[in-house]
Amino acid sequence: MKKSFYITTPIYYPSAKPHMGHAYSSISADVIARYKRLEGYDVKFLTGTDEHGQKIQKSAIKENLSPIDFCNKISKVFLDLTKQLNLSNTDFIRTTETRHVETVQKLWKILEKNNKIYLSKYSGWYSVSDEAYYSEEEIENLENGKKICRATGSIVDWVEEESFFFKLSEFQQPLLTFYEKNPNFIQPESRKNEVISFVKSGLKDLSISRTTFDWGIPVPGNDKHIMYVWLDALTNYLTAADFFDKKSFWPTDIHIIGKDILRFHAVYWPAFLMAADIPLPKKVFGHGWILSGDEKMSKSKGNILDPIEIIDEFGLDEIRYYLMKEVIYGLDGKINTDNLKNCINSDLANNIGNLSQRIFTLINKHFNNKVPDAKLTKEESDLLRISPDLLKKIMDNLEIHNYVREVVAYSSKINKYVNDEEPWAKIKNFDNRVGTILYLALNALKNIFVLLHPIMPTKSEKFLSCIGIAKENISIDLISKNLESNTELTMPGLLFKKHI
Repeated sequence: MKKSFYITTPIYYPSAKPHMGHAYSSISADVIARYKRLEGYDVKFLTGTDEHGQKIQKSAIKENLSPIDFCNKISKVFLDLTKQLNLSNTDFIRTTETRHVETVQKLWKILEKNNKIYLSKYSGWYSVSDEAYYSEEEIENLENGKKICRATGSIVDWVEEESFFFKLSEFQQPLLTFYEKNPNFIQPESRKNEVISFVKSGLKDLSISRTTFDWGIPVPGNDKHIMYVWLDALTNYLTAADFFDKKSFWPTDIHIIGKDILRFHAVYWPAFLMAADIPLPKKVFGHGWILSGDEKMSKSKGNILDPIEIIDEFGLDEIRYYLMKEVIYGLDGKINTDNLKNCINSDLANNIGNLSQRIFTLINKHFNNKVPDAKLTKEESDLLRISPDLLKKIMDNLEIHNYVREVVAYSSKINKYVNDEEPWAKIKNFDNRVGTILYLALNALKNIFVLLHPIMPTKSEKFLSCIGIAKENISIDLISKNLESNTELTMPGLLFKKHI
């Protein structure tokens, strides 16, 4: 049986159209999912939309729509985005689905049965924009009399209402013990330090229901209350795993999230699961933001980068490649048009694309478009080799940027070999070494496109089909298997165009 792997993106809050930050989370998760498939894993890859809460209700009212009609409209935009980004997700969840409502209500009943919920009154600061509660220490006063959360800049209001509470305070020490025993649970390291500091500062019981609006999942046995949107939203990961029936793919191997929702995933979520005696996820990775200028993208700031516009100009695989190579995974990054053009021109057009063009032109002209016979020296065999163990270690550490850079370094090394050997000159002198040079370069290109398949699936599949490798046969094992001589080839043509 195949080993299983379960990876999730955040489920996106469809109060506005998607931006590059959403695309970045999804693409990076897709790259990891596709890499695990290269390794032979049975991968469950989940994404979707988080459709309840006060912010959704307000957005729907502004558009003169019912909340569900509003969600149907916006959720479809996010569903379409999965296709536009060529994501390989196996499920797309909406928190308005019956399967999800049933799962959340089952979890609530377990928490209630385990005496982790009680009814009281909430008084405190609440941000509708963040759907989050904040302490007095996290609030900052503005000159106009309004108050904001210092970390997010979102407006907060004083809220007083009857509420069910989750006994979060009971989980301060269990969480700290869990972090200590599972040092890789929160990544990168800087995020882990933030979370530990927050938990050590003291946890207060968490309000987990609302009565001042009604767009949410009803509390079982008390329709006056709806569930706090984050208890609802986080449970989607259980819903998609069909946890209460089949327990398939649980626990999650990794939650990919933006750093701004780390507290919910690394504190509240594991506490809910501990309280319900459910196994915890193996890892939470909080990546950085894709910045617009020097700021996080937001609708209110009007600095949204539309992923579709950028893809239309530069190409999907090219954008995926740039984001995965140039943004250090875990840190903030920017899309700079000049850097993007340089990256495409240097790495893809000049390096990989040009190598392919030169090699195929010679094979087509002088070897009847078939894989040449070859006698590789030991040095050439060593040159052709690239370590799958090293690449696996890099990807297991979620250093996607370093993975891509290893492949680029390999392609540069092969380019240097071809330039030094000059097969286009040797062919004029009837040098019988030409076939060997082209054979090595062709197999190196095979390795490059196998390894880049998680990053650039469309271009990789196109190239690999030209050398007789079908989409369903692409695996990491191919980098240790050379092509058979005399295999019929197809010209791949121009793979990457230059941008001026």
